[in-house]
Amino acid sequence: MRTAFALAALGLFALSLTSSACAKKGNDEPLSQSEALEVVEEASLSSQASSLSSASIDISTNFTIGGAVEKAAGELRAFVGSQLPCADTTLIGDALSIVYGAKGGNCTYRGHVFSGKTQVKITRNDSGNVIVDHTWTDFSNGKIKLNGTAEVTWNLQNPSRRVIHHLVWTRLSDGRTGTGTGDRTDAPLDGDITRGVVENGNLGWEALHGRWDLHIQGLEMRWSDPVPQAGTLILETPKDQSVTITYARVDADSIKVMAVCNGRSFSFTVNALGIQKG
Repeated sequence: MRTAFALAALGLFALSLTSSACAKKGNDEPLSQSEALEVVEEASLSSQASSLSSASIDISTNFTIGGAVEKAAGELRAFVGSQLPCADTTLIGDALSIVYGAKGGNCTYRGHVFSGKTQVKITRNDSGNVIVDHTWTDFSNGKIKLNGTAEVTWNLQNPSRRVIHHLVWTRLSDGRTGTGTGDRTDAPLDGDITRGVVENGNLGWEALHGRWDLHIQGLEMRWSDPVPQAGTLILETPKDQSVTITYARVDADSIKVMAVCNGRSFSFTVNALGIQKG
């Protein structure tokens, strides 16, 4: 048996786009349009960083459970070589270093074109627990760059993975950054990991204007999308406002995002080209 997800289909659940007021955290001032745009941008950037790290983590699912960790790392090296011939891989014991783009050939996985370096260390591999440590160094898909670490624990009885991370992300188009930690659980989207993940958990990060805290509820994230296609976020801003954000797909390329706080709502359309009002 391999650690790649294999389970019955998870039922997709519909999440309606609501316009009810968000809970007050300490600031009952209405959200301005510029604040709403910043909220959506911060949430979008955090989601893109999570999506990129999840795509990298997904590579590490391909080894046999129950074998020696060194053997598992060797199997993982063979998988990377077969799927991403652009990568130069070095295996030392149970640790695999991967440099993307060091060779010619395909560097695309789950809709991301990889560059930079990752290290994967399989610290436990048995029928009770599979634990894999990740380190990212200037790891990028051409839009977001990641540096940081994550510990990933696989739940084999209820196929899912828990990711505890510390990341620094940078949006390459303008250098906007965030530094944060998170504890999230990913499960296969509609029972099929090749489509994406359903995510729940909590994130927190420091950005340009202060501290942001994010509570994630049933986010459906396809690998190719810039933001989730469905789900709810509750984002606590540096100004002590609590903003509810919901997502709904418009078409194959675009997703509508609604931000609601203290009785005022804003909607934006997000696609690979950016964020537009309305």
